[in-house]
Amino acid sequence: MTLHHVRRGSGSPLLLVHGLGAGSQSWAPILDRLAAEREVIAVDLPGFGQSAPLAGEVSITTLTDAVAGFIDEQGLGAVSTAGQSMGARIVLELARRGRGGDTVALDPGGFWTDREVAVFSGTLRPSIRLVRALQGALPTLVGNPVSRSALLAQFSARPWALSAETVLPDLRGLATAPSTGAAMDALTRGPKQEGAPAGTLPGRATIGWGRRDLVTLPRQAQRAVAAFPDAQLHWFEGCGHFPQWDAPDEAARLILDRTS
Repeated sequence: MTLHHVRRGSGSPLLLVHGLGAGSQSWAPILDRLAAEREVIAVDLPGFGQSAPLAGEVSITTLTDAVAGFIDEQGLGAVSTAGQSMGARIVLELARRGRGGDTVALDPGGFWTDREVAVFSGTLRPSIRLVRALQGALPTLVGNPVSRSALLAQFSARPWALSAETVLPDLRGLATAPSTGAAMDALTRGPKQEGAPAGTLPGRATIGWGRRDLVTLPRQAQRAVAAFPDAQLHWFEGCGHFPQWDAPDEAARLILDRTS
C-alpha cells in the first residue's frame, strides 16, 4: 500500500515514524529544525493521519512491513530512520531486520514486563476513551494550562508549558484514528520486541529515553540496550514520553547528530 507522507527540506534523507496519535503531524514541533538540515520524509502509518488502514491484521510486524514497503517504493534504500513510542519500536524492528541505515528510537515500546504492559494498557485505554468522549471540548481544554496538565500528566513532564498547537493534533489522532484500537492491541497483546546481536545492525543505533516517562518507564531503557547492545543510550532529563514536546531542541539535535 502507498503511505501518505510529507517531504520537507533537502540533504540526505531522514524517515520519521510516529507513535499513536496524529500521524506525521506528531513531528510538527521539530519538523522545521530537522528539515533545515535534511530531506525529511514523515509517514502516516496505516490507519493514522491520511493513510488508509491495513486490509488485514494490525501488528508491529505488519506495520513494519508497511514501512519497509514504503522504503522500497520510494527508493530510499539505506535511509536513516527516527521513531517515537510505537514508531520507535518500528524503526528498531527495521534495524533488527537489517533495513535502513542509522536509527534513533525515542521512548520505544516493547521492552516492558507483563506487569508493566498490563499497567500501560490499563491506564492508556481509559485515557483514549476519555479523549474520545471529550473530542468537541478538546480545543478549550488544551487551551487552559490547568486542564491541559490534567489531560497530559501521563505523557508530558511539563504539560502546563506546552502550547495547545503542539498537543492538540496527537490528542485528536488518539480519538479519531481508525487504527488506534488495533494498534493498542498489537502493543499490549502481541509479542515483546526482539533484539539484535552485536554487529548485526545496518548502521548506528541510538535509544533516547525521558527520565520522567510514565508510559514506557525509564527502567525499560536498560532492557532495550541489553536487547540492542550496539545502541547508545541518551537520557532526556526532565522529559516525559514525547521528547519532541518536552525537549524539542535536544530531540532534534540528537536525531541530526546520530543519523547521516
